[in-house]
Amino acid sequence: MPPVVSSFEIARPPEEVYAYATDPSRFPEWQRDVVRVQMEDGGQPGVGSRFTTIRRIGRVEQATTQEITERRPPRRWAARGVDGPFRPNAEITIEPAGDGTRSLVTIALDFEGHGLGRLLPLEVIRRMTAKQAPRSYRNLKELLERGA
Repeated sequence: MPPVVSSFEIARPPEEVYAYATDPSRFPEWQRDVVRVQMEDGGQPGVGSRFTTIRRIGRVEQATTQEITERRPPRRWAARGVDGPFRPNAEITIEPAGDGTRSLVTIALDFEGHGLGRLLPLEVIRRMTAKQAPRSYRNLKELLERGA
């Protein structure tokens, strides 16, 4: 199955969008289902750094750990899931738009099932993501355009 891909424009320069959108500690500010994020090493997130995201799915909190696999400011960032039944893989691409004061953001999300996660079709997770992600992306856009 193909990943869930969304593109949208933010009226902020790529450097600002990148710094905010790829900082795991800020995920709870714009991703509606994220309760908290904890960096494993406590320092600046770089390639190889791991972070655990606690998401509320319905009434249940689910923890997943991801490892940052790519970090090329201000253009690309990627992370892959390393534990949990549903391991999210995320890629964020940011391109300058207009005169460089705007950014075209593309976020691709995919999932791998492991253990019990193999029992539920991943298409269900992708459909839920495709439905919920646009709200988070609107939050990201509004926060950045207000100067977060």
